[in-house]
Amino acid sequence: MVELVIQNKDLNKIIIAVDYDNKKDVINLCDQLDPVYCRLKIGKQLFTKLGPDIIESIQSRNFEIFLDLKFHDIPTTVYKACLEAYKLGVWMLNIHLLGGEEMIIAAKEARNQQNPSALLIGVTLLTSHDNDSLINLGFTDRKTTVRKLAVLANKCSIDGIVCSPSDLDNLKDISPEFIYVTPGIRLDDKINDHAKIFTPQKALSAGSTYLVIGRPITEAKEPMKVIQKIISLI
Repeated sequence: MVELVIQNKDLNKIIIAVDYDNKKDVINLCDQLDPVYCRLKIGKQLFTKLGPDIIESIQSRNFEIFLDLKFHDIPTTVYKACLEAYKLGVWMLNIHLLGGEEMIIAAKEARNQQNPSALLIGVTLLTSHDNDSLINLGFTDRKTTVRKLAVLANKCSIDGIVCSPSDLDNLKDISPEFIYVTPGIRLDDKINDHAKIFTPQKALSAGSTYLVIGRPITEAKEPMKVIQKIISLI
């Protein structure tokens, strides 16, 4: 294990996207990491394949989990789904804000009932959407749509949103207490599978609260050294 000696740093800004399709690789990664310096994000593929068992296995290694399932359904269904998700003891859960105000409030009620200290955040628009794709779906431009959804999240008093770091400049005035979780973070500026790529430093400067980072860490030979490098830069 790499020991970090870094003064006056918030060491809890990194969320690692664990995009494996098997338990062995997940546990191998966990055994190379220190939960003091990162949290783990479990998405649809891994959770659909392995279910609550993978959550329990990760938690047994003292990692906090962001369960990234983007619930989007009728309010009653989302309420029940969130209730079950929070029973797993996850640190943070997300829903899709396009589900509307009633659905968002139902999710919040489930959180408040089952685990009031856990976080609930809402997805605005996927980072893969550009203006052309949004117009094809009947939306206005990205900037306007993201802001409307973020304002709705704040109105419903959930903890924050998931958004592209490129959206942050248009959102920072909504609430000083808002959490901004930003995917699409890379250690360089090369564009891969997200429309907008930000480095950790650039994203935090733009107003990001938590950085979602995947392959630069999960594909590294020494993941903790990558985390050490990121923390030293931010």
